[in-house]
Order: sequence, then C-alpha cells, then structure tokens
Amino acid sequence: MELRIKAVSPRVGTDFPFPRFATEGAAAMDLYACLDAPVVLPAGQRRMIPTGIAIALPSPAYVALVFARSGLGIKQGVCLANGVGVIDSDYRGEIGVGLLNTSDADYTVSPGDRIAQLMVVPVVQPALAVVEELDDTPRGAGGFGSTGR
Repeated sequence: MELRIKAVSPRVGTDFPFPRFATEGAAAMDLYACLDAPVVLPAGQRRMIPTGIAIALPSPAYVALVFARSGLGIKQGVCLANGVGVIDSDYRGEIGVGLLNTSDADYTVSPGDRIAQLMVVPVVQPALAVVEELDDTPRGAGGFGSTGR
C-alpha cells in the first residue's frame, strides 16, 4: 500500500521532517509540529497544532488514525483532545492535531516537536442487519467491569 503525502507548508521536508517510522518495528509514524514559533498550551486547555502535511489514502479500504504519543501523555499530561483522530479516505486537507494539556502546568510545543503518531489501518464497512434479538453469550450485557478488575 502506498500513502501519498503532500507538504502543505514549504517548511516540511527542509525545516521539519515528513512523517516517519522511528524504528523498523514501529506501527505508527511520528507527526511533527509545523510551527513558526513556540505555542504555549496552558494547563487544562487545548489547541490545534498544524502538521504541515496532507495525505491521500488509496481507497475507502483504509483509514489513518492519529494517536497520542505515550511519552507526552504519561510524562507531561498532554494527550489528544478527541482521544483518537480519524482521517477518512476522502479527506485531503492539512492534518491538525488537537492537543489537550491535562496537567496543572503550562506546556510549550516547539516547532518540530513530535506531537502525535499516525497509523494507517484497514477498514471494514459492514452491512447493517437490524434484528429483534442478539445471540446470547456467557458475558451477555454485562459491561464496565463486569468481567473483573
């Protein structure tokens, strides 16, 4: 599968790298902050950070998902404002990353910082079958901790 990528900012490819896999075994590519100057993310606030890139997935059989960087989340309390970003196969605009600062201290995003991860995965668009009843399972309708801690 080929992912076509376009630099929306002229700084991508020179001042900031294109997304890339950090290691051979990485499942997702790093996304970088395409900023002219540092942006302060106040405690408890959220901001949209541009990446300077747009992508073209080859078909509706794929979706690109934007995930938080675990180091930012655990060490700094900075995560994605929407949990996981979904980039549909027909979207061609710039990828923006909504960051949320859950900590009690301001956090500064600097130009070129790694701010999120981009993963491309297959999509299944199921046909819906409306039914009166669902089949029984040992778990049944139990949820939110019903199977133990």
